[in-house]
Amino acid sequence: MTPQQQQLLHSYQDKWDSLPADRQQALAKGSQRWLSMTPEQRSSAQQRFTQWRAMPPEQRQQLRQRWQQFKSLPPEQQQRVRESFNRFRQMPPEKRQELRRQWRQMSPAQRRSVIQHPPQRRNPH
Repeated sequence: MTPQQQQLLHSYQDKWDSLPADRQQALAKGSQRWLSMTPEQRSSAQQRFTQWRAMPPEQRQQLRQRWQQFKSLPPEQQQRVRESFNRFRQMPPEKRQELRRQWRQMSPAQRRSVIQHPPQRRNPH
């Protein structure tokens, strides 16, 4: 590890040798990623980390499961999900709120249908 990574992980210094190898590797990789971020990216990551720590364990587990489901999708489907998410994030807050309301009112079968057969986007050209 670089000196910057060691400094970043100084709180693990006393227990580093007792950590499992996969945890050590994850921490080293995370510190490397942190050091490559811009100040804005670090601020955003810190906010997400704070939100993560504030979540109940059950909610964290649900998010882990969703992440595993996402990672098991074929790459082209992952890309479609990313694109949909980015379109959703760019919508005005009122529109996002309305879509969330509609989603909550759907039955599981309706939700599956929307996921499996998303509405076709209109091409503005």
